[in-house]
Amino acid sequence: MRILARSATVLGLLALAATGWAGGQHHVSAGSDVVGYVYVNDNTAGTNTVAGFGRHVDGTLTSLSGSPFSVGGAGTGSAIGSQGALQLSSDGRYLLAVDAGSDQISVLRIRHDGSLRLVEDSPVSSQGKEPVSIAVNEALVYVANTGAGGANYTGFVLSHGGHLRPLAGSSVSLPDGSGLGDVLFNADGTRLVGVRVTTSKIDSFVVGSDGRLTPAPGSPFSAQAAGPFGSEFRPTNPTQLFVSNAHAGPGNGSVSAFNDAADGSLSSIGASPFADNQTAPCWVTISADGSYLFTSNTASDSVSRYAIATDGSLSLLGSTMLTGGSGLKPVDLRLNPSGSNLYVVDSSNARVSAFSVSGGNLNELSGSPFALPTGAAPFGLVVTDQGDESD
Repeated sequence: MRILARSATVLGLLALAATGWAGGQHHVSAGSDVVGYVYVNDNTAGTNTVAGFGRHVDGTLTSLSGSPFSVGGAGTGSAIGSQGALQLSSDGRYLLAVDAGSDQISVLRIRHDGSLRLVEDSPVSSQGKEPVSIAVNEALVYVANTGAGGANYTGFVLSHGGHLRPLAGSSVSLPDGSGLGDVLFNADGTRLVGVRVTTSKIDSFVVGSDGRLTPAPGSPFSAQAAGPFGSEFRPTNPTQLFVSNAHAGPGNGSVSAFNDAADGSLSSIGASPFADNQTAPCWVTISADGSYLFTSNTASDSVSRYAIATDGSLSLLGSTMLTGGSGLKPVDLRLNPSGSNLYVVDSSNARVSAFSVSGGNLNELSGSPFALPTGAAPFGLVVTDQGDESD
């Protein structure tokens, strides 16, 4: 029944967009030993850009010809704390980027060689102030706007041609000063969650067949520690949600685990929250098989590693220090889809650290970290494997 409901949702949204939707994956024909791409939202002042890298067999990165690519809107040129500022469309054709300095969203077509081209009629208004995070599930897109006088979650429909159109009646207004950190769908698109970093709240919604949101009873929920930040649903279990807690003080970081019920209500799993003994765990990523969780500790220059039990309980495996120097301030982190490599954006020196992954263990690669463009104030990261991108 859930699959049928989501199918109806997609069909209804596409009717609203007055376009068709072409499913299926598309294949790259990259030369040499490039097996995928890494993209970073540079958040550059004035005209914003996205940096693009070829990802090689050994996990190392080489800047793409033409990178950085203009996205049309404007960045802020200063650090922004949020997860999901750059997202891949469900069919792998497009990147969606927030332009926090111009209150816009940009859509870029991914070419066969990994280069990017701005879609016609892009960028578009984010329907709020200072967009910081994007959630994508097939044709349905939600944006978190955090700026004063325009804080909200707002829905859009993404067409096969990459055109982004507002979904009427979808906006959920939020109080000024909420400090939004993330908005995300679960794997089957039936739930949407957003986190309010500043006020330590978690918004939870059920996604209707028309793409609009119904708040869960009791939403927003109080976080289990100060500063809920990065969030991920378990890929193999769409009812399990994990949220990092960043603001509990030196050495007191943790990750919370929740069950997300049919009505969107959140309940604690096991002994949650689970300590990571580091400072400011912010961004979160989970392996595709649902076995391991990684969180970047922004104030400790490290990545914590957890094993995830069947019931969602976490066991801390340890923390791996980044080797690029002190004060790197690691932010966004993402695994490639096959899970062989982990990439971390180092915000203070505008670089990307790269690791090989073996189960829950990390080893930083030779040559890491890799430089981002001058002027980047990066947040937002997408990592692809060969076959994830468009022809």
